[in-house]
Amino acid sequence: MIRKRIFFGLLAMVLCYIAYLLYIFVLSPKTNLQSIYLIPKDAVFVIESDQPVESWKKISQSDAWNHLNKNDYFATLTENIQKVDTIFNNNHKLFEFFDGRSLFISIHMVSPKDYGIFYVLDLKRIAKLKLLKTYLNTLLDEGYTLSKRNYHDHEILEIYDRSSKETMYMAFVKNQLIASYTHSLVEAAIDQYKEPYLGRNLNFLEINKKVGYEDLFRLYLQYDFLDDYYKRFSNKPADWIKNTSENFLFSGFSFDLDGNGAITANGFTNIGFDNENYLEALQKSGTAKRTIPKIAPKRTALYISYGFDGFAKFYENFETVQKENNTVQFENYRAGIEKVEKFLKIDVKENFVNWIGDEIALLQIKSDLSKGENDLALVLKVNDINSAKTNLDFVLKQIKKKTPVKFKAVNYNDHYINFLSIKGFFKILLGKRFENFDKPYFTMIDDYVVFSNNPNTLKSMIDGYLIEETLSTSGDFIDFNKKFDSESSLFAYSNIPVLYDNMYALADRGTKNQLRKNKDFIICFPQVGFQLTPEDNLFESKLVVDYQDIEKVKTKAQFENSSKLNTVLHSGNDEITDAVFKLRPIYPTDLNAKRFAKSYSNGSIRFEVELKDGLKHGRYREYYKDGTEKITGRFKKDEQVGTWKYHDSQGKPVHKKKF
Repeated sequence: MIRKRIFFGLLAMVLCYIAYLLYIFVLSPKTNLQSIYLIPKDAVFVIESDQPVESWKKISQSDAWNHLNKNDYFATLTENIQKVDTIFNNNHKLFEFFDGRSLFISIHMVSPKDYGIFYVLDLKRIAKLKLLKTYLNTLLDEGYTLSKRNYHDHEILEIYDRSSKETMYMAFVKNQLIASYTHSLVEAAIDQYKEPYLGRNLNFLEINKKVGYEDLFRLYLQYDFLDDYYKRFSNKPADWIKNTSENFLFSGFSFDLDGNGAITANGFTNIGFDNENYLEALQKSGTAKRTIPKIAPKRTALYISYGFDGFAKFYENFETVQKENNTVQFENYRAGIEKVEKFLKIDVKENFVNWIGDEIALLQIKSDLSKGENDLALVLKVNDINSAKTNLDFVLKQIKKKTPVKFKAVNYNDHYINFLSIKGFFKILLGKRFENFDKPYFTMIDDYVVFSNNPNTLKSMIDGYLIEETLSTSGDFIDFNKKFDSESSLFAYSNIPVLYDNMYALADRGTKNQLRKNKDFIICFPQVGFQLTPEDNLFESKLVVDYQDIEKVKTKAQFENSSKLNTVLHSGNDEITDAVFKLRPIYPTDLNAKRFAKSYSNGSIRFEVELKDGLKHGRYREYYKDGTEKITGRFKKDEQVGTWKYHDSQGKPVHKKKF
């Protein structure tokens, strides 16, 4: 009888507990709160995953992640993520129980040079179980202590790590578990959950609805706070960061990681009401196939392509958008165009706009002809090369009539290099993004007109095109380019090892030390690409980051360096033969100059030569470091003529040759 009472008593308790669970998980009112409501409004980045455990396993086991974690800076950057992983490292069963529940991770600037990471995990109905908070104690060994405090009617759990002397702050807000190593972020989430910011921001919701959910994780970027995040790395304001923050509102991407370590992100971006006018004009002007890789050198560090149904359509939209958005700005723009037209007696639309095709591009190139300089080129695809030539010849003729500039075209490998002496023309025509092309040189390569302030950039592009060393012949670029749509409005591509070389050549001593230290962790992502394509009133966006084993990247770079164009240089052999008169090629940056010279590192003149129309023409003198004459002779139209003399270190002539 007693046994029956005990049995039925236990049975009643079990049934009551089952009824309690049934009420909690089935019958109780649904008062779930969306995770996004708890993200503090100043988030720079927000990461979302529906399978956080599986996603983390895939990322943490990837070659790219393991390689980057060997880098001190990257390890510091991700230390908060690593701390969370450590806490749950020995509790996989509990953590896996949470898998399938939405996890948000957001990054916030909490001081000018420091950031905080905030976590939100959707527990759904299990958050109602009182035992859950109690069970958190079992996660902690003797290395941690747990304390509690109240904040605005919410209990905050403080988990103190005795070894690191740091505290993780946690709280339950309805069905959400929130956590951070920065207490102010947890408190900000509690303060705002009834009046959320991101969860009610229409611009964010517009992007959120468009981003897919089938991939590894999603990432959202709020551009309002991007410049604040950038200040963590540099006190110097960057124009491109400032422009990006002003022109875009939000981007959202769904990320995936393939077996080779390449990261692919597909998503959408919306633009701000005060964006630069060319973005809105691009959004209205269609797309085009990318063809400029046909002439872009293989050693291109950065290729930014703008595509449209036709440049004339883009230009019309560009004018319309300016007129609608800012009447004063439009009037200033038209005044600048009219001033040029009136002075030179040209028609900008007829003599420029109408012959430009469906793609223009900016190139940053590592050139062998101009060391330590940032070589930039503006490339215009043309509808009709003959029309382009006719109109540009007309403009050059008008320039000669109206200005004192007297420039004769220079023939370089059967390509003529001319000089467009219209100050600030491209800035007037296309905005400040093109202000670097001030009174540029230009040439025609295939069906393209190429402009650059440095004539050596044009020579480098001509050389690359003639020997078929272009992006279109690069197997790596071809394969990488296939990961994007063939047509786009904006496409940005970077060859990171080449970009690294460019950055290093221009950096100061301190920056060079940092670049050298982190080189392996920079160039292991050898190719990065980004694409924007119009989609309704948004831009469909795609980002691809390629990863390769660092030794493979280095081997490939060494091979490319050894196979590049080599020039015949004076080798300095002890035997004095006619070979001493095989001079180094020279590449003057001013084709109007009358003289060109190069110096040794100690400042003394290495050689000097007279010029005419960009060609060596007149006296040539080369010197030893102490200033003693080494080689003397004359040029005529770039050819050595007359008697040339070679002098020993005492200045005595020891060898002659007549040309």
